[in-house]
Amino acid sequence: MKNIFVAGHLGMVGSAIFRKLQNDTNNNIIVKKRIELDLTCQLDVSNFFKAHKIDQVYLAAAKVGGILANNIFPAEFIYKNLMIQSNVIHSAYISDVKRLLFLGSSCIYPKESPQPMSEKALLTGPLEPTNEPYAIAKIAGIKLCESYNRQYGVDYRSIMPTNLYGPGDNFELRTSHVIPALIHKFHVAKLTNSQKVVVWGTGQPMREFLHVDDMAAGAIHVMNLSREKLDKIISPTLSHINIGNMDDISIKDLAMMISNIVEYKGSIIFDDTKPDGTLKKKMDNSLITSLGFQPKISLHEGLTETYRWFIDNTYLPQN
Repeated sequence: MKNIFVAGHLGMVGSAIFRKLQNDTNNNIIVKKRIELDLTCQLDVSNFFKAHKIDQVYLAAAKVGGILANNIFPAEFIYKNLMIQSNVIHSAYISDVKRLLFLGSSCIYPKESPQPMSEKALLTGPLEPTNEPYAIAKIAGIKLCESYNRQYGVDYRSIMPTNLYGPGDNFELRTSHVIPALIHKFHVAKLTNSQKVVVWGTGQPMREFLHVDDMAAGAIHVMNLSREKLDKIISPTLSHINIGNMDDISIKDLAMMISNIVEYKGSIIFDDTKPDGTLKKKMDNSLITSLGFQPKISLHEGLTETYRWFIDNTYLPQN
């Protein structure tokens, strides 16, 4: 039986991994709530690893948010993510954890990356300014894993998901990403019979979205691959692997799809005084495809499920 620590098991990403891992009776899943274990505190993390014999770590804990949250809290985004990653990765090494999976983000790539974005684009140009602190923290996480692999001979891996959504997402408007924000806005507008919903930006940017359950399946797939198979497609200083769904959609079309799922009948207004962010972000998923992984959940199916989850798990008034 493997002792597996899922860091961040109450977040959208960590909870999806936790659910998938529970399906295997050979797994003993170890989790801690934030009130029980502060991952930004080096001593607490060190003591936790010393107290448990852990075989694998899924490092899904992070401070995350959309454009607005990144603009308001840049110091928190870089500090907290750097601390969480450094503490968990170093304590895992000290405690002889041989295998760890770090979850990053597609925002690690330069703003003007050739499309689709290949793993080789890392550190080839300036980052998107709206989330640069978060991106720098995630890049540091990749390089921490690579450095510990090179110096200490451990097996710490990194995957870079595209934009994620699904059950357990953050639907608070000030700090959420685009999909949960739009679901929240359209649902409230429907209930209040609002004549219009305002969406940030021009609606022109293209984005790729991956359901969090597909991401969890991909994360477990990469974690359990043999070292020999991985070494055929990665190198010691370029080891991260993209994970996406091989398709993208404009924010305008996404908003229309969500409004139809919610059954909102009013108008959609795009506020072009607000930032768009990068105009196109599509991942090159050829590496993970070559490793035998394919996502299964369509965007419409995933959005419909996510809207149902939102209705069942929020305190907003219902119809």
